[in-house]
Amino acid sequence: MTHNSALALSANAHGESCAVVVTYNPDITALLKLLGQLNKETDFIVIDNGSDEIGELISSITVYKRCADLIRLGRNEGLAKALNRGIDWARSNKYSYVFLFDQDSSLCDLFVARMIEAHKDASRFSEKGIAAIGPRIINPQTMRQTPFKLFSRIFWRSDRAYAGQERHFIADFLITSGSLLALEFIQEVGGMKESYFIDNVDLEWCFRAKSFGFDLVGTDAAVLYHAIGERSSNPLVKAGLIAQHNPSRTYYSSRNRIHLYGAKYSPLGWKLRDMIRFTLKATWLLISSSERVQYFQNIRSGIRDAKTLA
Repeated sequence: MTHNSALALSANAHGESCAVVVTYNPDITALLKLLGQLNKETDFIVIDNGSDEIGELISSITVYKRCADLIRLGRNEGLAKALNRGIDWARSNKYSYVFLFDQDSSLCDLFVARMIEAHKDASRFSEKGIAAIGPRIINPQTMRQTPFKLFSRIFWRSDRAYAGQERHFIADFLITSGSLLALEFIQEVGGMKESYFIDNVDLEWCFRAKSFGFDLVGTDAAVLYHAIGERSSNPLVKAGLIAQHNPSRTYYSSRNRIHLYGAKYSPLGWKLRDMIRFTLKATWLLISSSERVQYFQNIRSGIRDAKTLA
């Protein structure tokens, strides 16, 4: 039996993993491509956040054999709440692992099997346990690889080998899409912070997991093709230094990061770098964007409302 065949067989173990895909007015072509990829390897559920035309997509989603459920929320209740619904569903159905996905990601071959094997492999070197493991992210628009970031040090930032392993890396942060969570640790770490609604949800959860003594690991064993933010001619965006979002998203990103600056478990290295990054991004938007008024209003409102978050 080949190595790839063994991987495929291990991924098909009943009840081992479930994927949660959160949708909101999705690009149906990209979504069905992702679901088709998942259908080859794992059970999955779709949590729809009040999409306008979800009724027309139901049959296209549920036709997949391994689609275990489609949960329709009556309105957009936020990414964090949708993820928690999916995580709770996976726990109640006795899965060991849950994958979290945005609606527009794409997977390498045998993604699920590679990720589970990577988690089991890296866990041999973890003292308390690995709360989550993330794949190597490649932006399909630029083919730029995203490094696995470290915030605990000011200058030693990324791709530091985990326990001396060539394919695994220490991470202080993993983006939501493509991440694999070990459900045995969710009770202690807790779910996603629902008051954040959308932006920095993954950042906050990762910082919290690390504060409980769990490890986060990035791996080169699997690749996820995923673009963070929107297309832009902004050189900072093209360089991967900042993500471009519309003005309404800027409200949440501003509010949540200001709130996270005050969290005791947020790494000092991240706070210092992000304050500079936030200032540069806000300044650039206010100078260069044709929507500068909307950006200003949302950034100001976000900063003001940070103190209202629990």
